[in-house]
Amino acid sequence: MTDDPQVEPPFTPLPSAYVDRLTKPLARFLRIEAAGGAVLLLFTAAALVLSNSPWAHPFLDLWETTVGLQVGAFEFTRPLKEWINDGLMTLFFFIVALELKRELILGELSQPRMAALSIAAAAGGMLVPAALYLALQWGQPGVTGWGTVMATDTAFVIGCLALLGSRIPPSLRLFMLSLAIIDDIGAIVVVAIGYSGDLSWGALALAAVGIAAIRAMAVMGIRGFPLYFLGGALVWLFVDASGIHPTITGVVLGLMTPARRWVSDERLYAILNQVVAHPADELGSGDTRHRQTLLAAEIAARETLSPVERLEMTLHPWVGFVIMPLFAFANAGLRLSFDELDGSVSAAVFFGFMLGKPVGVLTFSWLAVRTGIATRPPDISWRLLAGGALLAGIGFTMALFIANLAFSPSLIDSAKLGILLASVGSAIAGIALLLPRPAQTRHSPADHG
Repeated sequence: MTDDPQVEPPFTPLPSAYVDRLTKPLARFLRIEAAGGAVLLLFTAAALVLSNSPWAHPFLDLWETTVGLQVGAFEFTRPLKEWINDGLMTLFFFIVALELKRELILGELSQPRMAALSIAAAAGGMLVPAALYLALQWGQPGVTGWGTVMATDTAFVIGCLALLGSRIPPSLRLFMLSLAIIDDIGAIVVVAIGYSGDLSWGALALAAVGIAAIRAMAVMGIRGFPLYFLGGALVWLFVDASGIHPTITGVVLGLMTPARRWVSDERLYAILNQVVAHPADELGSGDTRHRQTLLAAEIAARETLSPVERLEMTLHPWVGFVIMPLFAFANAGLRLSFDELDGSVSAAVFFGFMLGKPVGVLTFSWLAVRTGIATRPPDISWRLLAGGALLAGIGFTMALFIANLAFSPSLIDSAKLGILLASVGSAIAGIALLLPRPAQTRHSPADHG
């Protein structure tokens, strides 16, 4: 017998599997969206209460406060609400574009026929509601609001799906997330084309130069985010001056962000082995081999995450828990004085979402599958798809965003009422259709007919 205690070797975890690099970021994104939806609902309710309280005028006037910079004849100011809608919402669209880029490169949207189903559903969910709205408002003052009914609210949809838990398959969550993201990208393109002012080609040329400079920095291997944020801010200013809605900047820069990592796991482990092979000397300072390998290990550990994933991890909580609730707080206020509301606008918005959205999503999905362009995951029955299509009628955040651009002050409250009623109705209808399905009957053959 020996007196020397046995020393267990330290535990060395296995390298991350490739699937972990896909599922873990997606799971984190869904968790933040679901929790952010709850916070968004809270701030929406607060805005509705305050706008119908004795403090209504101070509350609503707060968002019209002019904020900005003025130096001599130079003035760069706008109301507080516009800084939120034009400035902070750019980060929202940046995050949306980052997630779309990651799904297109690494996720299920990298498979053409899987991506085709989400793209077709999103296209139907934009075109049919807009057409229905135009049919109901043709020749009336509210006809310009057709873009309002085209978008789906990602946070509220994911929040509703989270309430259903294991009653729905993960593939339905991914399908709805992809649909909502493509929907949001389409909506901001609609804003850029349909709701922008007269173009300044000089400012637009400067924006193009700025985008080219950002791309050149990436090609040269510049990896520090501060320089890119500075370049992005300059591009935002040029796009804003050009007459195009500046939030399109977030989409463009998000889609330009690399989705692949710079340092592989194998290279990282090789660098870490060098750290172990060159232990620190007693002084612990100077330009030693150990110090060089430590610096290399620090950079390598950071760069094993792609820029898309690093930016999502940093910005998504701020967008989900600060920017989106602040947007809802500033925009969801609605004076419930029905004598001053235009019922035809409210009805057109309501039916655009409640009827046009599910009809468009289902019809275009069926056509895409029927023609062989797309494939439907085997665990998503048409009934599940119908429930998701109803949830797609929750257009709250993006609908408010576009409504503020599309409607005159006399019609904006009517549009808000239609948005709120449709969002509540779509959530109830979608959950009611999906809720009765127990997990053990999800894969019933009858469901796939």
